Amino acid sequence: MELEINMYAILVAVVANFVLGFIWYTPLFGKVWGKEMGYDPNEKPDKSVMFKGLAFMVIGNFLFAYVLSHNIAAWKFVPGMDQMSPFASALNSAIFTWLGFYLPGQLGATVWEKNSWKLFAINTGYHLTSLLVVAFIITYWIW
Repeated sequence: MELEINMYAILVAVVANFVLGFIWYTPLFGKVWGKEMGYDPNEKPDKSVMFKGLAFMVIGNFLFAYVLSHNIAAWKFVPGMDQMSPFASALNSAIFTWLGFYLPGQLGATVWEKNSWKLFAINTGYHLTSLLVVAFIITYWIW
């Protein structure tokens, strides 16, 4: 048995996730997120810091899509999972990954770091949306 990993799907997912992150944290929630993070809206970040952040974001997006792709491919070997539609499989992968790995970490960070629940909603909403987008791209590409 071999895991079915499609690098084209992963690369498309990386680009889609990058675009989603830009849209989520710029026009949709950028001002509110910046305020909740305590950033001065008049201060522009240094270009070298921006490029470094973008580079690490792309690397992180790649690792995220690559590992999620392995997870989705591995689930196909579980008895009965081949009966599940691609839609249900993608939804299952995204929601359970979010519930088990992203939501608990964000809950802890919100309480321990004394972040606002508004910031919690923005960040966890992004993570769930990101998981859904990437899971659907990967699942439909390999199903």
